[in-house]
Amino acid sequence: MPPMHVSLFSRYAAFALIAAFAVLSLPFLGAVDGLWPFTLAALILTGIGIHDLIQPRHAVRRNYPVIGHIRYMAEAIRPEIRQYLLEDDDEEVPFSRAQRSLVYARAKNEGGEKPFGTLSDVYGEGYEFISHSVRPAPLADPAGFRVTVGGPQCRQPYSASVFNISAMSFGALSANAIRALNKGAKMGGFAHDTGEGSISPYHRENGGDLIWELGSGYFGCRAADGHFDPAKFAAQARDPQVKMVEIKMSQGAKPGHGGILPAHKVSAEIAATRGVPMGADCVSPSRHSAFSTPVELLQFIETLRDLSDGKPVGFKLCIGHPWEFMGIVKAMLETGILPDFIVVDGKEGGTGAAPVEFTDHLGVPLREGLLFVHNTLIGAGLRDKIRIGAAGKVVSAFDIASLLALGADWVNAARGFMFAIGCIQSQSCHTNRCPTGVATQDPLRQRALVVPDKAERVRSFHRNTMKALAEMLAAAGLDHPSKLGPHHLARRISSTEIRLFSQIHFGMRPGALIEGGVTSDFYKSSWEMARADSFDAAPMDAA
Repeated sequence: MPPMHVSLFSRYAAFALIAAFAVLSLPFLGAVDGLWPFTLAALILTGIGIHDLIQPRHAVRRNYPVIGHIRYMAEAIRPEIRQYLLEDDDEEVPFSRAQRSLVYARAKNEGGEKPFGTLSDVYGEGYEFISHSVRPAPLADPAGFRVTVGGPQCRQPYSASVFNISAMSFGALSANAIRALNKGAKMGGFAHDTGEGSISPYHRENGGDLIWELGSGYFGCRAADGHFDPAKFAAQARDPQVKMVEIKMSQGAKPGHGGILPAHKVSAEIAATRGVPMGADCVSPSRHSAFSTPVELLQFIETLRDLSDGKPVGFKLCIGHPWEFMGIVKAMLETGILPDFIVVDGKEGGTGAAPVEFTDHLGVPLREGLLFVHNTLIGAGLRDKIRIGAAGKVVSAFDIASLLALGADWVNAARGFMFAIGCIQSQSCHTNRCPTGVATQDPLRQRALVVPDKAERVRSFHRNTMKALAEMLAAAGLDHPSKLGPHHLARRISSTEIRLFSQIHFGMRPGALIEGGVTSDFYKSSWEMARADSFDAAPMDAA
């Protein structure tokens, strides 16, 4: 243990030397040319050091005046230092440099070719690949990679691309970001999900296809008391630009968590778009007020479909309690009301801000959630009547292929398209200081995002990713994404064993939940616990 005087010297030496220089140099200011800038700097640092000694909040600065600020400066730039100097190409935090570089290259039409072979450890556990055919198929036109969304109760089905822009609200994203995304979607012929912040004027400018997401705040169709307003909904939903309506039940990154946009962040534009008053917090409740049971949810879906003049209506959720989703399926069988689609959001999805406990430890990951929804609909005999979308950390053609193989009909991406318009993963979305103008309402910051240039990048990212998907499918002997199945993809589960997805994952027999004979204890017990009249689980002895 060093003597006390040594410890004191190490802590205060820098401050003492700066203060001494400031005091001793004052008499020489008139005699020594060029001395004054150094004296001024020393005086300023001396003042900072005195403030450090007397301020009560930061122990490091009290013990290490002046030099203690180095700790906070290093902490402030730590993400940038890691990202640009220390991060491995395949270190996902949450997206790796290799993933981001792929998006940037495709958005700028630079291609995604890789010289000198793969950097992936093909013998490492978890490595995945798509099996190829010795007789590849002719290359298909990616423009035909579309899926018709709209069940038997829908009067205006929508032909959707298999790759679309996931939900991101105006308010979370800047006006210029929304403009660029929507214009790119218009140019590329794919859909743009509005997020729960409703349809802003910036969604309207370029006329790209919209999926209107309806959250628990009912923004854009909200009564004065915060409840759903049918007349306001119908006025917006019947607009030809709105192609589908999506009820947001929960979000992958923060399932079961509401949200508050503080009053000081509610600008006049956001207030007008969402239909909320200025000067008050904008609240997204954690639960819907328009329904409280599975049956009521389906009745609400039927109401929205009628009010929208027969457009496809579905819901999005991150899977939580399995019996709750199964209760919704039981309600479908009981009422005969079917959603046109279900979007499964994985817990690995992104958000502008959420408690770390929610992002890290709440919700089911996408693949497990997708498989569960897919299998449950098969077991209930409804899979051919309902389309499934999937969203969660998608950037490459292989990401898309793996989700389609597990049961999705189409895939959405949010952060991938954010990269396409300039996001650098600074992880400052919640601060209003986004360095690229993507996730900010600061007019000067978002001015840096040039809409025509970024819209072209959105189109290029989509087009080049679809081209890569077409090439992968052709190599596998397929001509359309709908033909992908779990037997086409493989995963290394140990250093000596590889299995097909069809061997790893449980596959439900059609109608098994209704007819009986389910071989999985998990599906059997969850189905017994599910209730059409309540989201609560039925007691097992009463099932």
